[in-house]
Amino acid sequence: MVLISVNAIPSVGTYIHSVKNQDTRLAEERGWTSNEIRSVFATTSESALLETITKEAEKRRVAPINAKVDPVWKAIPGYNGLEVDIEETLKLAEHHLTPNKINYVMKEIEPSIQLDDLGPNPIYKGNPKKPMVSFMINVAWGNEFLPSILDTLRKENVHATFFFDGSWLKKNTEMAKRIQSEGHEISNHAYSHKDMRTVSRSKAVEEISKTEDLLKQLGVKNTLFAPPSGYFSQETVQVASEFKLQTVLWTFDTIDWKNPGASRILERLSTNVEPGTLILMHPTASSRDALPGMISMIKKKGLTLGTVSDTLSSKRITGQGQITN
Repeated sequence: MVLISVNAIPSVGTYIHSVKNQDTRLAEERGWTSNEIRSVFATTSESALLETITKEAEKRRVAPINAKVDPVWKAIPGYNGLEVDIEETLKLAEHHLTPNKINYVMKEIEPSIQLDDLGPNPIYKGNPKKPMVSFMINVAWGNEFLPSILDTLRKENVHATFFFDGSWLKKNTEMAKRIQSEGHEISNHAYSHKDMRTVSRSKAVEEISKTEDLLKQLGVKNTLFAPPSGYFSQETVQVASEFKLQTVLWTFDTIDWKNPGASRILERLSTNVEPGTLILMHPTASSRDALPGMISMIKKKGLTLGTVSDTLSSKRITGQGQITN
């Protein structure tokens, strides 16, 4: 919940004072006792407050956005709306915690259509209204640059999503545990880097299930699948969904496997990063060198960095949505 302080017009104190005077005069004229006067005042002032809060709530409501299937970007997550929690706001106002102000308590409203309701579809980006982006780091070979990448992420307090090739994971369990212990999300990148467009259904099941079993051994309840090289068919997406996994691609490709250098990655990212962007990386020298600059650039654009699951969630960012007059 979010507390939002605004001056009421007229102020709550002035408003209640006027109501009180009016009720007191009326009660005295009718010869009521002091207890009867207090009872009338309590009922009338609460009613007046409720009316003020209810009217303001109508102005402050932000409608949720439903998840949808876009003809280009395929599955787009929904985004929670905001509305005034009238009951909690009224309680705070009655206790006069902030003189002459109403603290509006906001709560999130979930969309009626969520990502899971769309059926098996690939996902390339988060909702464009959610100012969050993610690093998705596919790991299939090589550990040389992982420690430096992890050091930078830890220093900047950024959590990424690492998609592990199962054959790599089987040989590098300790490194995977380190990545997991530092708060990063770890997910499925198939087992042996096959072209998922051309494998049989049974092979697709095997590729996903073998890596899923290894992740479970680490205590991971995984929800994501990134097909190797971004190659997939609709059957791939269907098989992944049968494991309750969403097939995730990327919005922006660093193309770091071509060793373009940090400056080129930063140049391209600066004109392409926007809310909802999923940034594909690998543990390469170019991404290692570009990572501090990428993080700085993203933050300067007012965007928050989170895991892929964070970005694809319909939940609003903590603290986001505070409304000012």
